[in-house]
Amino acid sequence: MKAESVPTRGRTLDHAAFVYDFFEPLLLLGKQAEYDLDIVSLLSLQESDRVLDLGCGTGVLTSMIANRLRIESDGYAMGIDAAANMIRVARKKRGTDTCRFEVAAAEKLPFPDESFDSVVSSLFFHHVPMDLKEEALDEAFRVLRPGGKLVIADMHIPTTWMGAIVSHVARWFFLQPQIGENIRGVLPDLIAKAGFEPPIHVSTRFGYIATFFSQKPRSAA
Repeated sequence: MKAESVPTRGRTLDHAAFVYDFFEPLLLLGKQAEYDLDIVSLLSLQESDRVLDLGCGTGVLTSMIANRLRIESDGYAMGIDAAANMIRVARKKRGTDTCRFEVAAAEKLPFPDESFDSVVSSLFFHHVPMDLKEEALDEAFRVLRPGGKLVIADMHIPTTWMGAIVSHVARWFFLQPQIGENIRGVLPDLIAKAGFEPPIHVSTRFGYIATFFSQKPRSAA
């Protein structure tokens, strides 16, 4: 039985699934591997880690993480996306024992509390409106074990004139007010509001994609 896309008010890219692996490297100016490696390095992975990738698309980042984990140690990476076509492509191209994929919405995760060591997200949060950003971060907090890591790379306040042009053109060309939310700089406050430690702004790439690192507190305040 074919998996179906799940309802969400966030923007999904079902229609782009079969060309996504061609266009994403272009959008990242040919530096996708370098960009993904920066994210992976922040996780300080152990072979036994369980990692959740929100809005995984066709699973490139999920697979890069999974390659550092071992099923014998119970480690695996789980990629979720609300777009069933994305998950079909991801499973076909990259599915393994340690690289798994499920159709799911980030604001309603089908996983138990404290079931992951890390949660990552790359270029997902600018596709969802403010309330779903909050719900997705609440869910990320719920499924992370105490001390678990959160790494988010996404559109943020532009730091160069080129970054500003790209951000604002994308916001109006794609009619996505969600991008406008991101480039106003909402992500750090939303991360902290969900209960995470104040996020560290690790880096900015291309003048508009920021990477944030945070953790779930080891104990309640």
